[in-house]
Amino acid sequence: MSKTTSTKNPVESYGRWLATSPATWPDAALYSAKRQFIDVIGVTILGAIDEATLRVFETVKDWGAGPCTVVGQSRTLSAPWAALVNGTAAHALDLDDNFDPAKAHATAVLAPAILALGEQEHASGQACLDAYICGLQIMGRVGQGVNPTHRNRGWHATATVGAIGAAAACARLLKLDAEHAANAVSLATSMAAGFMSQFGTMAKPTHAGLAAKSGVMAACMAQHGVTAGRDTLDGPTGMNRLMVGPDYEALRDAIVKPEHGQTLRFETERVGEPLLILEHGLKVKRFANCASAHRAMDVLLLLKEEHGFDASDVSKIVARLPKTHLNNLMHHDPQDPMQAKFSLQYGLAVALLTGSCTLDDFLPAAVMRPEVRSLFDLIEAIPVDKSEGEFPTSIEVHLNSGAHMEKSLAMPMGSKAAPFTDEQYWQKFDGCVGDLLAAGEAMQVKKALDNFLGLQDLNPLLLPLRKFLPQNDA
Repeated sequence: MSKTTSTKNPVESYGRWLATSPATWPDAALYSAKRQFIDVIGVTILGAIDEATLRVFETVKDWGAGPCTVVGQSRTLSAPWAALVNGTAAHALDLDDNFDPAKAHATAVLAPAILALGEQEHASGQACLDAYICGLQIMGRVGQGVNPTHRNRGWHATATVGAIGAAAACARLLKLDAEHAANAVSLATSMAAGFMSQFGTMAKPTHAGLAAKSGVMAACMAQHGVTAGRDTLDGPTGMNRLMVGPDYEALRDAIVKPEHGQTLRFETERVGEPLLILEHGLKVKRFANCASAHRAMDVLLLLKEEHGFDASDVSKIVARLPKTHLNNLMHHDPQDPMQAKFSLQYGLAVALLTGSCTLDDFLPAAVMRPEVRSLFDLIEAIPVDKSEGEFPTSIEVHLNSGAHMEKSLAMPMGSKAAPFTDEQYWQKFDGCVGDLLAAGEAMQVKKALDNFLGLQDLNPLLLPLRKFLPQNDA
């Protein structure tokens, strides 16, 4: 293991920051963190009934009992396996939030890791929010050091950068010192993996679960003395050169106008400034599909509201959006709900036909509706070779009457530019939970989430989440 103590080494800088930063966060940061737990718990409850989640649980249920809640199940597991299942559930619907600095689904990774380890360690709600803010900061810093190229070249940052952020969160929760926290960050780089070629399959939601599991394991291994190298982020064979590319330095030096702080440089001197949870915020999802489609869907719905047309009035829709967004929306003729989540044509067709896009629109029968599929040919998608910050998504609608209208949007609903209200967070929570929880249990969970900062332990939140699925303990 390298003995360098230079503050320019990102692994050591991040370990030192995790160990020494006081837990004196602005009220706005704690408030934002709490709201993301409200969002992810609701999404996880509904995601617990997803087929991918159930198959992952069946895989690991006999691999290690422990004290940790698996949402919907009576059987409790050890922390890594609970984090794996719950992380899969959190990401299963593609209704979980996005975090721009990391280009990742942040809370679907961080929260399952923190809650599993927090339940094991009897952590308070305040300690969990502190761990979340710290894990998000390091996830963002690592993301800024490898993105946008890392993500644009096909790595799923939720899985790669997410594993490192989860390790940082867990290291903070365990109160590791600087050396051990640095080892946790470094160990997580050995677990960072996941390709965008898995989009539209069951493997994709497991990426969040695998990253959450890796974070728990990396931090606990570091706690028990497993050491790791210091050149795994920035070094001759570090993450930047291996998972960005051999042209990493040329790409880095060519950046003129970085987005979301993505400079292809690891910030090592001012790790905690600015605080990324406040500087960038998180994008809370309005629709249960890939966020790359959301600006386009938002714009189309705004045009429908403003001009009052319906599907029978439309002759053509032209969508212009960044090439990197279209790369994520690779299914032009989706054949199942998973593919529909990564289809611009499907999202726009549903929005045009129904004036909305709900969870029910991603049921198998809904995806194959002839009245939706007949609209695909009306939609022309034009990729623009500019970043999302340089080019707002635009929608041009042509009507049979000869009229046409156009509108652009730079940030989706639910982002910092157009944040959800508290009421919208709770409406989304209630919509996800439905009748999966009994009324009394749902109220207990909501009360615990509302009082997250005051929880002495996680039992009031997690115990009501057990057992709502049919049980088969054979």
